[in-house]
Amino acid sequence: MGGWRVPGYSEIRVLGEGAQGRVVLARHDATGRPAAIKYLAPSLAGDAEFRERFRGEADLLSRLRNPFVAQLFGLVETPDGAAIVMEAVDGAPLKSVLAERGPLAPEAALAVLKGSLLGLAAAHGLGIVHRDYKPANVIVRGDGLSKLIDFGIAVDAGASGRSGTPVYMAPEQWRDEPASPATDVYAAACVFYECVTGRRPYTAENPAGLMGRHLTAPIPVGDLPGPLRPLIERGLAKNPWDRPMGAAAFVSELESVAAGAYGPDWEGRGVRTLAGAAAALSVLFPLTALGLGGGGASAGAAGAAGAAGAAGSGGAAGTGGAGAAGAAGKGVIGTLGVKGTAAVAGGAAAVAVGGGAAVYVATAEEAPKPIVARLVALSEPRRDIGRGTTFQAQGRVARVTGGDAALNRKINQALRAPLEQRWAKTRNGLKDIGRGAYTDVVTPEILLRGDRLLSVWYKVELRGERGTGWDQSQAATVDLRTGASYRPLDLFRTPSGQGLQPLDRRIKARQPGGAYCGRGGPSGAGLPQGTDNPSAFVRSGEVTMALTPTGLRVAFYLSTLGYESACGQLDDVLPYAQVGDMLKPALLKAVPYPAPKRS
Repeated sequence: MGGWRVPGYSEIRVLGEGAQGRVVLARHDATGRPAAIKYLAPSLAGDAEFRERFRGEADLLSRLRNPFVAQLFGLVETPDGAAIVMEAVDGAPLKSVLAERGPLAPEAALAVLKGSLLGLAAAHGLGIVHRDYKPANVIVRGDGLSKLIDFGIAVDAGASGRSGTPVYMAPEQWRDEPASPATDVYAAACVFYECVTGRRPYTAENPAGLMGRHLTAPIPVGDLPGPLRPLIERGLAKNPWDRPMGAAAFVSELESVAAGAYGPDWEGRGVRTLAGAAAALSVLFPLTALGLGGGGASAGAAGAAGAAGAAGSGGAAGTGGAGAAGAAGKGVIGTLGVKGTAAVAGGAAAVAVGGGAAVYVATAEEAPKPIVARLVALSEPRRDIGRGTTFQAQGRVARVTGGDAALNRKINQALRAPLEQRWAKTRNGLKDIGRGAYTDVVTPEILLRGDRLLSVWYKVELRGERGTGWDQSQAATVDLRTGASYRPLDLFRTPSGQGLQPLDRRIKARQPGGAYCGRGGPSGAGLPQGTDNPSAFVRSGEVTMALTPTGLRVAFYLSTLGYESACGQLDDVLPYAQVGDMLKPALLKAVPYPAPKRS
């Protein structure tokens, strides 16, 4: 490497090496803490294109603050070279786990896929496509949690190119077409197939034959367990538009399939299996082998049950979950790199540089700026929507400040999105009912504010000449770590018609006489009006839901169920003791005090 080293660090051993550089395990001289350093090869240090690509990788990692993605400490550049300094985590590549153990039980395969997909979802949320998802880039820690590494060939969505590992490349990569989050979903489905069956979905003797199989061969689902076949068929669809549109959507489908096929405790069993497999490979854990591990294989295996319970169901895309953070402890992530990657672990370490070196990103020691939620004035210009009818929105809306600017923009977009959807629907409906001026008055209420979740309820009133049924409340529940928004369906363990059915009777049981609109008789039975199942309307957005500190708030117009419009709107908070078993455990764990009662 020409002798150049990041000032303030002593190299311990080489972890991986390739044409573009190498990854080393190093010790911070001032604190003694380990770190992983990725050096750009000296032959490329003077290449402006490679330097810019290296900076781009560091910039991407600096924005990906997610427990399932490598934590960046800093980018260091001098006239002599360039290096990326990262946090280190004890673990073994999934490639080694499969080589040692062979096929995994379906629950373990689903668990390892989910963990790394949550990291992938965080990248997709920033418009980044990884392009090289494969077993060598998924690290399994001693506690069974998985992490995604190596963003060396990641690109913005829409970029084209044939870069990637051929056995996992999507058809559009082979055709040199634009990459999208669905491109990564294809690779993830290939890896999942390999985890369950012990072999890759497509093989050939040469690249041309492999390309042909990825482009035209039938999807090989015959050897998969029946419940998993639809998941693989969707993930390996030849047309990217036929796949889940990103890792978050794939995680939602995965959770639904897993819960339905293997029961609500599938993830706990899967994580425990992974922890056992990783513990058997502890000799590959660099820090453990050097006596530097802080809870690697042995501690992780011993605490696997606790980790599995904390892992829970993680939610929309890219959240990581409070459960994952609890299970992961202090050493959160893996190294990246060149093609012979290994993973290491340790605590935070600041990048100490000198002699003209430059640090381009904040160190991990810096405390993030707190995110502050407040209600601000909302005054939209009055718009002519045709036929002499005008529309305007007034009132207040929730906004956040502090923290990362890009993340704030994403959170604020998510907070405003339900109102934007309502206004579009309202303007379209008003065109056909007459002339006049209409004003939508928005009154917000912050229901819940924790370290991870922000939940806002919008009471709306449409003023003007109109009938009933225009004032459906709106709500937004947003992950403050990723900016992801939870729709009503995203709150539930099993977001299917059958999985949501218990919600209907639990809502109705809280109404007078056990029926809607006061129609209960002496026996508590209601009249057979309408469908009496609001869960059927959750998908269409006609039922509003949000998390509160004490329960799930639910609102909908009873006319939706077929009752006369005079019955008005139902607005109730269902205690977590009654509906907690239906919600995703990781979301429940993120609800601040008073903590909900869990089964």
